[in-house]
Amino acid sequence: MVEIRRYLHMHPEVSFQEFKTAAYIAEFYHKLGIEARTGVGGNGVVAVIKGDLPGKTIALRADFDALPIGDEKDVPYKSTVPGVAHACGHDGHTAALLVLAKILHKHSSTLEGSVVFIHQHAEEYAPGGAVSMIEDGCLDGVDVIFGTHLWAGEPTGKVQYRVGPIMAAADRFQITINGKGGHGAQPHKTKDAVVIGSQLVLNLQQIVSRKVDPVHSAVVSVGSFVAENPFNVIADSAVLIGTVRTFEEDVRTLIEKEIERVVKASCALYDADYEYHFERGYPAVVNHREETEQLADLASKVPGVQIVEESPMQMGGEDFAYYLQHVKGTFFFTGAKPTYSETAYPHHHPKFDIDEKAMLIAAKTLSLALLTYQSEHNTVSVEK
Repeated sequence: MVEIRRYLHMHPEVSFQEFKTAAYIAEFYHKLGIEARTGVGGNGVVAVIKGDLPGKTIALRADFDALPIGDEKDVPYKSTVPGVAHACGHDGHTAALLVLAKILHKHSSTLEGSVVFIHQHAEEYAPGGAVSMIEDGCLDGVDVIFGTHLWAGEPTGKVQYRVGPIMAAADRFQITINGKGGHGAQPHKTKDAVVIGSQLVLNLQQIVSRKVDPVHSAVVSVGSFVAENPFNVIADSAVLIGTVRTFEEDVRTLIEKEIERVVKASCALYDADYEYHFERGYPAVVNHREETEQLADLASKVPGVQIVEESPMQMGGEDFAYYLQHVKGTFFFTGAKPTYSETAYPHHHPKFDIDEKAMLIAAKTLSLALLTYQSEHNTVSVEK
C-alpha cells in the first residue's frame, strides 16, 4: 500500500486529466488477471471480482484525482509535478482499494457474491466523476456500496460514522455588480461597486442568521471579492464568488432564492445592476441506517481500531452522495493524522499528509463490512 500510495503521490493528476493514473490502476488489475473496464464515465476504472459462491454484489469506491496545489512537504515522496499534489488523501484511498482487491482475488474460491471496485476520477470538482460513472453503468446490479475517506484531522485508530446526513451539499454562486466607475476624487458621480459589494457581503451573512431555522445547519461564505483598479479609480464592477453548504433540500432552495433577493435589494439601494448565477454542486451525503449501524458495530473488531464514534456533520462536500441516491450504503471516516509531526495540516493544504498505517485500517474495515454484509444477507445456505 505504501509503495502504491507514494508512487501516486509523486505523480498526481488533477480532476478530468487523470489519464496516467487511470492507466496505472487498470494495469494493476490486468497483472492480477482481473478484467478492468476503463474509460468509465470519462477516466473511471471499474474492476469486478466474482466469488465462487453465491451472494450479493457489493461495490467499494475510491477516488484518485489530485488538486492544483503545490506540494510543500519535505518528504522523499513529494510531488514531482509542479503545482499539483495529492492534498486530500485520494492516493491513499486508491492504494487501500487496490491491495484489498489483490487479497480478495486470492480468496475468490471462498468469496461469496461479487465485489465491484469503483475507481472514480474527478471527485474534487463538480460535476465530478460519480454521476458520469453511474450513467455508464458502474452501479448496475450493485446491492450496496461502502466508501471511506482518510481523515487527517483525527488520529489513526479512530473510525467515525453517522446515520443520515454526514457531509453537506456544496454549491457555488457568483455575483457581478455593475455600477458606474469614476475618479476617486468624485465619488458623488459614481455608483461604487466596491461599496455596494462590501455592503452585500454583510447583508448575505444575515440569510443564515435570520432566514434559516436555527435547528438546521447552513453556511454562506464569500470566498472571492475582485474589483481591481488603480488606487484613484472607483470601480464600475465587482465580482463576488462564494459557496453555500446545507444538508436539507428545502434549506438549499431557500438560500438560493434568498441570495438573489438580498443581491437585488442591495443593488437597488445604490441604483446598480447585477448578474447572479447559482450553480448546484454535490448533494448532501446521506447514509442509510442499516448499513451504517452495521458498520458502527463491526468497526471496533478491526485490528488497529481503538475508537469508534459518531461523526459530527461535516460541511465539506463529496460526490459519493450520488451513489447513495441509487443504492443503499454508507460512507465513513478513517482517522489518518500523521504521527511524524505535531501539526496536522488540513485537507487541501500544501503540507497535507496522512499516516500511511491508516490505509490498512481502511482496507480492513471495508473488507469486514463487505464480508459481514454478505454473511447476513446471503439467502443461500453456504458451507463455511
